[in-house]
Amino acid sequence: MHPHRFAATWTICRLHVRGKLNNDRGEGPVSTSIIVAGLAILAAAVVAWAVTKANGYMASAPGAGNP
Repeated sequence: MHPHRFAATWTICRLHVRGKLNNDRGEGPVSTSIIVAGLAILAAAVVAWAVTKANGYMASAPGAGNP
């Protein structure tokens, strides 16, 4: 075994035993997927609102419905 590899392994083991090795990798996939789904629903609501407003504006324009 290479001396540097041994030193690195020894250091990681020491930190792990002492509890100083932080293995926190963030939130899990479930909470992330819930947030993404919520943002997608919000985006769909904004698009629906914008389409409704645009259709209302176009319907109230002069000459609407006359080709």
